[in-house]
Amino acid sequence: MSDWEPRMLSILRLMAGLLFMEHGVAKLFGFPTAAMHPAFASLLWFAGVLECFGGALVALGLFTRAVAFLLSGEMAIAYFMVHAPRSFFPLLNGGEAAVLYCFVFLYLVFAGGGAWSLDRLRGGT
Repeated sequence: MSDWEPRMLSILRLMAGLLFMEHGVAKLFGFPTAAMHPAFASLLWFAGVLECFGGALVALGLFTRAVAFLLSGEMAIAYFMVHAPRSFFPLLNGGEAAVLYCFVFLYLVFAGGGAWSLDRLRGGT
């Protein structure tokens, strides 16, 4: 099983990046839902840029550690600005995804992109 550890890290990174990117695509381009359409250069618009393009970079495994650090911070800020004021408990404040993304990205800061990443191809870790 330990032989698969770097590969499973890559699969976790890929899926987290794609799912995170979906949030940004929805904010910026209204796909697959146009529920949000933030004003240009607003805080929500900047979050959409980070989610869309940062999620894509994480999915590709390119500059994984640096991008994951930024995205982990974004999710921490989002949690404390949006979710925590509603309730202390993530289950009640709707912040489970923000907490989970925060810690998955924090893990990627230390673990890197894994076996199947562009970082690995370019000689990084």
